[in-house]
Amino acid sequence: MWTTAAVLACFLALPPWPPGTARAESAATGQPLERLYDNTAVGVDGRPSGAGFDGAGNALSAGDLAAAGWTPGRTLTLGGATFTLPRYAPGRPDNLVADGQRVRLTGRGSSLALLVAATGGPATGTGTLRYRDGSRQSFTLGAPDWRTGPLGSKAVALPHVNSPGGQLTEQAKLYTVSVPLERRRALASVELPRDNGPDLHVFAASVQSESPDWSGSWAAATSGQPAVGPWADRSLRLVVHTSAGGPRVRVRLDNTFASAPVDIGGASVAVQESGATAASDPRPLRFGGATGTRIAAGAQALSDPLDFEVPADSNLLVSFHLPGTVASAPLHQLAVQESYLSEGGDHTAERTGEAYTGTLTNWPLLAGVDVGGGPGSVVVLGDSITDGERTTAGANRRWPDLLADRLRGQREVPRYGVLNQGISANRVLSDRYPGDGVSTDTGGVSALNRLERDVLAQTSARTVILFMGVNDVRWGARADQVSAGLREIAARTRARGLKVLAATIAPCQGESRCTAQVEAERAAVNAELRTGAGFDAVLDFDAVLRDPANQARLAPAYDSGDHLHPSEAGLAALADSVELGLLRN
Repeated sequence: MWTTAAVLACFLALPPWPPGTARAESAATGQPLERLYDNTAVGVDGRPSGAGFDGAGNALSAGDLAAAGWTPGRTLTLGGATFTLPRYAPGRPDNLVADGQRVRLTGRGSSLALLVAATGGPATGTGTLRYRDGSRQSFTLGAPDWRTGPLGSKAVALPHVNSPGGQLTEQAKLYTVSVPLERRRALASVELPRDNGPDLHVFAASVQSESPDWSGSWAAATSGQPAVGPWADRSLRLVVHTSAGGPRVRVRLDNTFASAPVDIGGASVAVQESGATAASDPRPLRFGGATGTRIAAGAQALSDPLDFEVPADSNLLVSFHLPGTVASAPLHQLAVQESYLSEGGDHTAERTGEAYTGTLTNWPLLAGVDVGGGPGSVVVLGDSITDGERTTAGANRRWPDLLADRLRGQREVPRYGVLNQGISANRVLSDRYPGDGVSTDTGGVSALNRLERDVLAQTSARTVILFMGVNDVRWGARADQVSAGLREIAARTRARGLKVLAATIAPCQGESRCTAQVEAERAAVNAELRTGAGFDAVLDFDAVLRDPANQARLAPAYDSGDHLHPSEAGLAALADSVELGLLRN
């Protein structure tokens, strides 16, 4: 889902309309978004006039946007959707305030993605999607406030607000949101909500197309942005384990949560022989035909397709060179896998691992590997039990790995790729990592806040397994709050045409935070899940793992020793318990 069927043309590239046709064509199909811009959000630093995003003279900083890599007219991939940024300039309108305008947007896809923000408080309203066959579909569009909205779900946060009295040290935020589309119909136009309170600003929009020729084989969710190195002129060689194989490959690098761009000087892929040594010469990856790329703050970069036979159930070496200085990096903290860091220089093309003298136990910047063909993927959204806490490093005994083994060894259902989007310490409702800046906490933003990026944007996702909630109840959340959060995740996911299987919360009595009150909340969440309301099916992982003699505890054979995380035998039992027919979608 990383490509789009239609990316809006930039403002200056639009041809003039033939005389006399603009009014009739606008009435029938709407106008391109850029022709409807009526608000100037971006101001030049040091010039208080010329922009009034919120009606009070406050504006985004053009300098901050440039420093983040958000330059006028640039195409960025944000949360799996591709946008062309407005060609902002002093005094030039760069967004519109939604008030019933009809925007011409065409194409088929899974969703309509928009780059938005609100002023005067969070904004929401109802609009209409119009398809070429004459059918219509209502939708709800919402946007958080640009100054008070949450960091956990933002696309980018800028460090300043330009005001009439000078520049304020206060974060300004932009957001991406998506609206489900009828996949079988071709979109013709979008009628935006009418202004009924706080202003809802739209900067860019695109239709997200399917990725029918690709399946996700490996993925990791960005869990935070800690300090690293600093690394300067270094190469990273990351080891990842494939689930599905295929004849082509592409990788996704992710600069989520960062405040500045990161430069990739070169990149390659190879099958691992051992350690940092490849089985054959690494194949170079390209980005838009170039050997490297600059990834803007909050954005992703997808490599060009490469003819390369990716074996299923194998280790790949994904290498990339960082020519500049990187002092902090978005990463997945708990890799349960050793990767490698080189001495100075670009060593991405080297077969031997001699230059890779350092080791890493996390996955910086790398977020996905796709393979050509295949039936699509199953996405597992979870916490440390899914992430592989207390499993053997390098053995690939996380329960999603074992589920992938089962899929490859049968013919009952398609042999989907399995994408592990577990984050250790993650919660359904609240952010552990604050969602912006350098932090030692790598517990991720909430599942609600990362759903768009870590589930809905995953390549050819078909079914989602939702196995979360224990960290919420361990840290004081009520059962009704957790149940509501899980149902919201399911509703948003099912609206995009994906199947959702919810798993009950495993027992944890004996762990220090699993008090009698926590057990009562856990049991209440599970009772609600077992009704099946809002889900396509329920996997009773609680019943699989619990001790028959004490249902509040893990069975001794399935306890890793901390009474919270299952042993490898317990994880195998989880993978074995999944009825494979439920994964078909």
